[in-house]
Amino acid sequence: MRGRRPKPTAIKQLEGNPGKRPLTRREPRPVNAIPTCPSHLSSTAKAEWKRIAGQLHILGVISQLDRAALAAYCQAYGRWAEAEKKLKETAPLIKTPSGYVQQNPWLQVANKQLEIMHKYLSEFGMTPASRSRVNAMPSLMPKPWEFDDPNSKFAGLLGPLSHEDDDTDEFFN
Repeated sequence: MRGRRPKPTAIKQLEGNPGKRPLTRREPRPVNAIPTCPSHLSSTAKAEWKRIAGQLHILGVISQLDRAALAAYCQAYGRWAEAEKKLKETAPLIKTPSGYVQQNPWLQVANKQLEIMHKYLSEFGMTPASRSRVNAMPSLMPKPWEFDDPNSKFAGLLGPLSHEDDDTDEFFN
């Protein structure tokens, strides 16, 4: 496949569909749910899971299908935290038995786990740059008719007071 990887429709909606292209209706839509935390994760990784899984659920960007991706992120986080802890205990440069000075292997582990974490953070919209492209969760946004007060002099100005005749509901669900 050539070119950029296509973005999921949910992410396009969160970003406000900047390209204004029609959104696909054939894309699978898994149920927004918090997957169960895998038992094989380290204690630090499990703590990170508990910290972020609920937040991702509120944003509507996680489902049962995302369990492995979230587990991979959390495990990378756990390994990164362990490597950083070891780096505090040892020097960033070490002397080998043959007398050469080299970078501490824990620094290499920490840097590699940060790379892995960054990939998953971007996928889930958990970096400032990826979040800056997100406007609001469409399902959490008030629908246009919810703003209308039937007694207001501006009632109905932006659309019908009831949504039975209105097809905007398809864009918010």
